Amino acid sequence: MNTNPASLLSSEFLTDIKTQTATSHKKLESLPVSASILSPEMKIEDYIQYLSLMHDVHKNTEDTIYPLLSGIVEDLEQRKKTHLIEEDFLFLHHQKTGSAKVFDRSEMTVPFALGVLYVIEGSSLGGRFILKNIVLNPQLSNDLGVSYFKGYGDKTGSYWKNFLNVLAEYEQDYNCADDIIKGAIYAFDSIYNHFEKA
Repeated sequence: MNTNPASLLSSEFLTDIKTQTATSHKKLESLPVSASILSPEMKIEDYIQYLSLMHDVHKNTEDTIYPLLSGIVEDLEQRKKTHLIEEDFLFLHHQKTGSAKVFDRSEMTVPFALGVLYVIEGSSLGGRFILKNIVLNPQLSNDLGVSYFKGYGDKTGSYWKNFLNVLAEYEQDYNCADDIIKGAIYAFDSIYNHFEKA
């Protein structure tokens, strides 16, 4: 196994996955529900709706994707986010009823699941950027109601790099770039469909 982080992080595969998912990524970001939380006039109802949709995404990920990747991504437990959204719901006095299934494939391979997790982990990176807009809302001042978007806090960058190292190393060991990329595109498209229904 190659344990040199520099060589893994500069791997051609990581460039490929970013390039090949760019269209799906942009499509998701262009949806009104995605744009609403980046608006300077963001309403708290829009914020709650976004959190509710992401709760479905993370709950589904933790229920179906995580079991496939235990032992591959060693710090999976620390990467869980459902409880952070639930903390925000408590602060916002929001009661979520029911949960929608976002990823509806009955069978997934490990590489495909890693592709899904690539999208989920990438959203934490984007979350730091979104946080700057959200905290401008007076109802979310003093660091309350923003647990989800704070994510890993100052460790967000290192968590992302560590995940990319695991991903690139797995791809290198098993030569499964196509399946990982298919999983990532599937994740973006599934989240897009979930958001579009909202």
